[in-house]
Amino acid sequence: MTDDTSILQHVAALVDEERRLRAGGTAAPADAQRLRHVAEELDQCWDLLRQRRAKREFGQDPESASLRDAGTVERYEG
Repeated sequence: MTDDTSILQHVAALVDEERRLRAGGTAAPADAQRLRHVAEELDQCWDLLRQRRAKREFGQDPESASLRDAGTVERYEG
């Protein structure tokens, strides 16, 4: 994932997967675990996009933005 378009494409794929998992209606532990992972990955992607946009806005290189670990992104409080 190196540009905004590819990140957004990945987000779209994750959203589709999330919808499929939720529509499945199964309470299988593996599905619940995958759903949590998808949600974390979505948060990471949105965070990366925000970083890239902020860097671009302030004249910095958006390529210097980096994917932060899920724990960091999940604990972020604005």
